[in-house]
Amino acid sequence: MNDLFSSLGVTPEIIKRFPELPGADEEPWDVLLSAAAKDEHTALEILSKRFGIPFEQEPTPHDSAERFYERIPAAAARRHQVGGLRCDGRVMQVATAQPLQPAVFAVLERLLEMPIEIVLSPRAAVGNLINRGYEQRQDLVTEIVEDMPLDESEIEKAASSLSQATDLLQLARQTPVIRLVNMILFEALRRRASDIHIQPLENRLVIRFRVDGMLIDAFSPPLSLAAAISSRLKVMAELDIANRHSPQDGQTTVRVGSRKIDIRFSCVPTVFGERLVLRLLDQSQTKLTLDAVGMTRHMQEQLVELINRPNGMILVTGPTGSGKTTTLYGALERVDRTSRNVMTIEDPVEYHLEGIAQIQVNQKRGVTFATGLRSVLRQDPDVILVGEIRDAETAQLAVQASLTGHLVLATLHTNDAPSAISRLQDIGIEPYLISSSLLAVMAQRLLRRTCTDCKGTGQRGSMRCERCYGSGYAGRVAIYEIMTMTDDIRRLTMTTADARAIRQMAVGAGMRGMIDDGLEKVASGLTTDVELKRVLA
Repeated sequence: MNDLFSSLGVTPEIIKRFPELPGADEEPWDVLLSAAAKDEHTALEILSKRFGIPFEQEPTPHDSAERFYERIPAAAARRHQVGGLRCDGRVMQVATAQPLQPAVFAVLERLLEMPIEIVLSPRAAVGNLINRGYEQRQDLVTEIVEDMPLDESEIEKAASSLSQATDLLQLARQTPVIRLVNMILFEALRRRASDIHIQPLENRLVIRFRVDGMLIDAFSPPLSLAAAISSRLKVMAELDIANRHSPQDGQTTVRVGSRKIDIRFSCVPTVFGERLVLRLLDQSQTKLTLDAVGMTRHMQEQLVELINRPNGMILVTGPTGSGKTTTLYGALERVDRTSRNVMTIEDPVEYHLEGIAQIQVNQKRGVTFATGLRSVLRQDPDVILVGEIRDAETAQLAVQASLTGHLVLATLHTNDAPSAISRLQDIGIEPYLISSSLLAVMAQRLLRRTCTDCKGTGQRGSMRCERCYGSGYAGRVAIYEIMTMTDDIRRLTMTTADARAIRQMAVGAGMRGMIDDGLEKVASGLTTDVELKRVLA
């Protein structure tokens, strides 16, 4: 034990009083991490190197570990953070996030009737391993519901018993309402969901996840629990629990082990009760590169050439949820932020990029896109990112900024690149200002990416593919079209030509449409023809 303490940098004084620290008997590893002021990942790696214990960042259960999940109760595995990995017939490999529990390991060996070999993994990863091993998440909902008090006032009390956002893993064994909400969040993150929809219907409660842009059914707890789930989520977002008749919006941050998850919460009353939507943003899982979003090398070269211009405006268009902000941040990654002052005004600030000053829109405090943009212009910026052009005032300011020596990147809601010119004219921007300021318009859509594990079949052998859950798709890839402003397109803009005429001119000048980019990605196996037709229909 002393070797372990010293390898983690714990002082002799802490070693001396360690047995007296609160929780040292029940969860010694957590207490040790707290005393050593070490994050979990670093501590596990130190332990792995110091004692030669294997470390796996993302453990996956093998079929050979079936004995573990047959013999070890699911509740015990979750309580002690242990999951079966693989077995060679003589030894069972067990992943754990709690290495300092020899009594638990002894019990595992007795129940499994074989020795175990410990593998270290982060807590969130072990939780995922346990869920995948038992494959009974709907049964877990039933198990939690059965633990809940029957009296509605008791449910309300349980839902609001903790008012501070904290580590969900530490709360997992708390009151049933909290356990249920935590388990829903766990499962949504495990399945890479971007949103959670909780919708009461006349006779049932439906919980759905949006995964890769598609809504899928996840759970259906009893309708009587709708108020308790709503109350717990409102407590987390610091909203008014008693108000069930007005829309409310809020946000919170939770931790799952070392991962930080930002949650945007929206609640609206319906005829059958409150409908809740949670937008999840896992900062640790975000890849803000143009390669990661699927932009071809040729288009990347086009975009990089544009963002290296000293002034002008570049628009990214597409419907809500088409990845516009991700693409813009991928572009900002290519900007030299040491020599150029980059500032943004967004609603909300979804990503945090080093070396950039970001401003959050706050309507209640008078910070709108327009007022924020005015303030940004007084900060000597070189590059300005405007999260969305929604009104004439913001559009006018963005255009003026691009004409006075600033590079402006912004998003706009149109179906394709040529339509952006008509949209700016509809907002109230004069054609001569558009032709003078606009450098290019990029339109995009997101398509589901073919699963690399099952090659789109949804099956691995006789089993359902665990990566895509049988859908044949895992992750998303973007398709693009980039319309650069030529002299001919500027002349058409001045005559207020419609989007169709502008498209014909752009295609004649060499623009590749989104359909062309999509067909190329279908041919390379990144997505499917069915998915391309679904998105561009």
